[in-house]
Amino acid sequence: MISSGASLTLENVLYAKKDGIAYVTLNRPKVLNALNTPTWTDLRSAFEAARDDGTVHGVILTGSGDKAFIAGADVSELAHVAAFEAQQSSRFGQGVLDLIENLGKPVIAAINGFALGGGCETAMACTLRIAVESAKFGQPEVKLGLVPGGGGTQRLPRLVGKARALHLILSGEMISAQEAYRIGLVNEIVPAANLIARAEAILKQIAANAPIAVKLALDAVNKGVDTSQDEGLLLEASYFGLCASTEDMKEGTSAFLQKRSAQFRGR
Repeated sequence: MISSGASLTLENVLYAKKDGIAYVTLNRPKVLNALNTPTWTDLRSAFEAARDDGTVHGVILTGSGDKAFIAGADVSELAHVAAFEAQQSSRFGQGVLDLIENLGKPVIAAINGFALGGGCETAMACTLRIAVESAKFGQPEVKLGLVPGGGGTQRLPRLVGKARALHLILSGEMISAQEAYRIGLVNEIVPAANLIARAEAILKQIAANAPIAVKLALDAVNKGVDTSQDEGLLLEASYFGLCASTEDMKEGTSAFLQKRSAQFRGR
């Protein structure tokens, strides 16, 4: 049984917790979980709750229904937006996805269907992406006379390389889960019946490790990928030093030498 977050009731997003995992579910199945301004706001509230809850060690993000993770932006809202408003909307969405990417806890996108436009961008902000065999991916904004506005022009090349990203962004082509896996956009493809269970298993595997080390490793990768290798190595060394000062490091090394399971306490 998954318990709902007692203090968090949102209109467009479901938030629940179980065994240290927060479950964030886009809940607009009639419009394939499309992103409008209220939904972006609810997503931010859900991830702020997960970030600030010390009992949560990881998050699973998915969509309700069996057709879509997030099919993209709500075009009915987008069609009437003015230039300045569009820029502000883009920046707001980018801020929500930055929150997800830099949560300090692993976030797994459990992609149960279409992940297009803002949906693909939301998935890319997550730590890992697992998808059902029928999932579809794409950045089709050019077909609407737009460019990606939620980080697609930045995260996609970092994940799959400049040439592949440009092909997807400029053509607006939709690709299969198998192709997304081949180019490195998706970590795993799983049967639909196993999607959430596999996400839970990955988060439990991560949660067995030292929490401070997990958080700093996440931060080192996220920050280091946008710097030179030399700068990234300096950051890595400083985090290595920070970890060496923790009780968890003493416990981890002692447990290894004593051939027992470590009992990490996050300090």
